[in-house]
Amino acid sequence: MSVLALDQGTTSTRAVVMGEDGQPRVLVAREHHQFYPRSGWVEHDPEELIASLRNCIEAAGTCSAIGIDNQGESCLAWDGDSKQAISPVIVWQDNRTQDRIERLQAEGAESVTLERAGLPLDSYFSATKLAWILENIPEAAHLHQKGRLRLGTTDAFFLDRLTGHFVTDISTASRTSLMNLATGAWDEELCRLFGVPMECLPRIVSSTGDFGAIETERGAVPVTASIVDQQAALYGHGCRTAGHAKVTFGTGAFALMVTGAEIFRSPEEGLLPTVAWQKEGEAPVYALDGGIYCASAAVNWARELGLFRTVDELNAFEGPPVLERGLVFVPALAGLACPHWDRGARGLWAGLSLETSGLDMARAVLEGVACRAAEVLGAMQARLPITDALSIDGGMAKNPCFRQFLADLLERDIVQAASSELTALGTLQLAGEASGQLVSYQSAGRVIAPETPCSHLLPRFQQAVAFTQAWPDRAES
Repeated sequence: MSVLALDQGTTSTRAVVMGEDGQPRVLVAREHHQFYPRSGWVEHDPEELIASLRNCIEAAGTCSAIGIDNQGESCLAWDGDSKQAISPVIVWQDNRTQDRIERLQAEGAESVTLERAGLPLDSYFSATKLAWILENIPEAAHLHQKGRLRLGTTDAFFLDRLTGHFVTDISTASRTSLMNLATGAWDEELCRLFGVPMECLPRIVSSTGDFGAIETERGAVPVTASIVDQQAALYGHGCRTAGHAKVTFGTGAFALMVTGAEIFRSPEEGLLPTVAWQKEGEAPVYALDGGIYCASAAVNWARELGLFRTVDELNAFEGPPVLERGLVFVPALAGLACPHWDRGARGLWAGLSLETSGLDMARAVLEGVACRAAEVLGAMQARLPITDALSIDGGMAKNPCFRQFLADLLERDIVQAASSELTALGTLQLAGEASGQLVSYQSAGRVIAPETPCSHLLPRFQQAVAFTQAWPDRAES
């Protein structure tokens, strides 16, 4: 019997097992709807997510253990008795609470969140989203009065609903801005600051262990791992020791570097200390995190604009980068995350001319995402040297132009992972280890060496970033 990974991401839920060829294999994938009720709001239907998880479990057949990875900062509220959601899932991309963030910043509260949670004030994290639910959904206040309100990230909802365990793992809790990073426990001062009642939050546990069992048509199957998707990907990339780093280029781009037993606080570089994972009975392993809000989301946006039609057009790019010609795109379509943390920034084109084609503009989007990744990785390198080759995965990593430009920009070798299922692989490995089953993976990735070093182009991009941050009539967040 095989271990099953349930990869519950921003756009889909997938069931993944290890195939006979030693590669992670997707058994079934279920896309779910994205809802945008207002500008800047992004929601999922929690019942649709639960239905997708159940569908994936049943489609997987007989399995011996299950691991679940989750979206990280996405969160909701539900009834502790009925287990029914009373709010939509407010997705990590959602910025409806930006006004509250700005008020807290004006009050000087960011020093508190940096000291205790290790995180800046940003609507990306769960704390203000959970407070918004309590203040704006009448049923939440009603259930709170009755002692039945449950607030949490999606993993806690899934586990409570599917296994009856109201818990969240420490890696996910570290993304809420409510957990004290040093103690690994909910922080009274942070909960008070954001207005989130601590008694409504799940118990924090390690990333592997006993999460209960899910009843299936073939009997009960234990859940032995639960973790944030990007931390799962870090594990799947084989990153284990301090200095090992990876970047996943998905809807957003997420760079993580293992720092081991040490918490690296680096507010001056805009990097986020976070929990990578904690195995049952062991001390937490920490990491530095640098998120980029728009990666493939920017590419999809460019396609919707008609700048290109097929992925083949993007894969066919040749010649020097358009940044060399002065064409720049800043992919701040949902603001700038690490290292700037500026939700008010917006996307910017610079260097357009009558000779600029739609494909030139599409290529500039690819280069803009690579430049944003280079900003984050440069901040990491300044804090702790990146050891070995940088490992990358995700849809954009398949593009030859993108990955070569990234290697040239970083002026270092990068490794394109052999599998596109590194998140699920990490989840499989953690769940397998916790259940006494080794999930081995030996495939080597493709090494991309720099060909035409071009780190000198990054300051040109950074000038455009500074301009979009200083623009006087920026769109309201």
